[in-house]
Amino acid sequence: SRREAVIPTPIGALSLVESGGRIISIGFSPESPELVLPGTAPLEAAANALLGYFRDPAFCFSLPLNIPGTAYMRRVWTALSEIPPGHIETYGSLARRLGSGPRAVAAACRANVFAIVVPCHRVVSASGLGGYCGQTDGHLLEIKRWLLRHEGHIRE
Repeated sequence: SRREAVIPTPIGALSLVESGGRIISIGFSPESPELVLPGTAPLEAAANALLGYFRDPAFCFSLPLNIPGTAYMRRVWTALSEIPPGHIETYGSLARRLGSGPRAVAAACRANVFAIVVPCHRVVSASGLGGYCGQTDGHLLEIKRWLLRHEGHIRE
């Protein structure tokens, strides 16, 4: 059965969804969501891991994820997970490393259902921040900027 928790973080509320003992998504909640306490061990582990990351950006995630998507998406997400905190990679360089194209990498980043844990925020365009969660400006791009600042990449 599917269970959800909504937790407060420095970048707003995050929604954590679990099914069958595995996390199936971590995403941004609407503006004023009702907080829902984690009611299962996987949700508790995910909430604690995310809070650990917000305390220490070098925190290493090890969560039971149920990773959806195509084989290509999973390859991109694995490559994203190998980018250490405080480092970035461009869509183009990641695409070259995977023998792919920058737009395909960007599409896989957009399809990522594990915000922060699979760190697509560490992938930027050659000329700036690029997008985040399919947006190239606004609130979600501010979250990307905050995460990169938290990890020590952007110094403002």
